[in-house]
Amino acid sequence: MSILSPNKVKLNAKPKDKFEAIRMAGQLLVDAGHASAAYIDKMIEREQTLSTFMGNGLAIPHGTQDSKSLITSTGLSIVQIPDGVDFGDGETANLVIGIAAAGNDHLDILTNVAMICSEDENIEQIMKASTPEEMVKIFESGMES
Repeated sequence: MSILSPNKVKLNAKPKDKFEAIRMAGQLLVDAGHASAAYIDKMIEREQTLSTFMGNGLAIPHGTQDSKSLITSTGLSIVQIPDGVDFGDGETANLVIGIAAAGNDHLDILTNVAMICSEDENIEQIMKASTPEEMVKIFESGMES
């Protein structure tokens, strides 16, 4: 099973708040078999303690330290939010990338995702992506380099 696949991408989402956006990202991971449903609660719990907003319109929600047992395999989900969603402190997220990382994969994944999303041209392509396959391609090419 690949870390990212078209079934884990939601385009043109319109969440009412950051918690709904996190639930969308978490549900994609659960539906793909990467984590149990309880993992979504741990993603929300983490957000309530520490914002996962990274800047440049990007938020990377993931579970708390004690949620490892809820993860069955490493996976990424992507929720594209063209209109943005308020992530607090005047920050707006247009891209919410959920992570469920088995073992010690999370640091590598966070680094890769942050690098891909730090490039303005990548963000532009990500926001223009009109199919899940297109979105997957952008991230896969970024993770190979």
